[in-house]
Amino acid sequence: MKIIVPMAGRGSRLRPHSLTVPKPLIPVAGQPIVHRLVKDIAKVLKQPIEEIAFVLGDPAFFGDDVVASLTQLANDLGAKASIYRQDKPLGTGHAIMSAEPSLDGPAVIAYADTLIRAEFDLDPDADSVIWTKKVKNPEAYGVVKLNDMDEIIELVEKPQDFVSDQAVIGIYYFKNVAELKEKLQQVLNENVMNGGEYQINDGIKRMMADGKIFKTGTVDEWMDCGNKNVTLETNAKMLGFLSSDNEVLVDASATIENSNIIEPCYIGKDTTLRNTTVGPFVSIGDGCVIENSTVKNSLIQNHTTIKNANLDEAMIGNFVKYDGDFTKISIGDYSVLES
Repeated sequence: MKIIVPMAGRGSRLRPHSLTVPKPLIPVAGQPIVHRLVKDIAKVLKQPIEEIAFVLGDPAFFGDDVVASLTQLANDLGAKASIYRQDKPLGTGHAIMSAEPSLDGPAVIAYADTLIRAEFDLDPDADSVIWTKKVKNPEAYGVVKLNDMDEIIELVEKPQDFVSDQAVIGIYYFKNVAELKEKLQQVLNENVMNGGEYQINDGIKRMMADGKIFKTGTVDEWMDCGNKNVTLETNAKMLGFLSSDNEVLVDASATIENSNIIEPCYIGKDTTLRNTTVGPFVSIGDGCVIENSTVKNSLIQNHTTIKNANLDEAMIGNFVKYDGDFTKISIGDYSVLES
């Protein structure tokens, strides 16, 4: 089994945090988004992963440190890491075809801007499985249309009339991904574009026209990381799940001095809390110092110092120095706010 991860986008909706760190590598509940996603997919698949192919953008932004992080992720799962580049932002189909040498055999394709919780078995009779989530407002999503055998027969983008309440979340399994590659190559050759881009759906629709069987795999939770507010919501949900799974969320090297932790919270390595109340639903990265503060519903990355703060719904980057009384803040890396 292979996992293909297109992640070349710059994550503009999550700025300023994605100005210096690619969005998929921004940590949520103590781990980068893409690390959590890939590990959760591997858990659902319940079979060995032989290769993980990452499709990155400009090397000036997705540099050696990003490659090293992704290589380590693959190695930790016993898989080979393959690194590809998408030189132009020409859509989902184009991004997948950027990993063309890896497109053979069984594979999962997953876009690295969401997190999931799921437990299901892949249908052995299906040529492909499209992972979906039941939603209350399907008109806001791309949804699947099913026949009376629960096979997907059509993909419908933001339907005005009810089609189904199963929204496509951007994770796909193909029994032989070379079949998708063949159809996407046709899309590229014929210059079939939607919205100025080559889309994965155009390849999938051609597979359906050939009679390939598509089924749904429904996830229990689908969590977005598109902007600051929904990333904080996802951080809170993930902390709750990890706490229920009895994972250790406070690193043994953390120093807790005259401070109170209201669970669930993640506290990273070599972080110090002094005269501070943290939680609930707070993630603090490695090497931080938090003093004389109250922090809840917030996400703080690595090597940041916070003093005299009352934070709620705050997202703070790496190597930040903050001393003040603002509350719902969003501060990128290397910022300094001191009186």
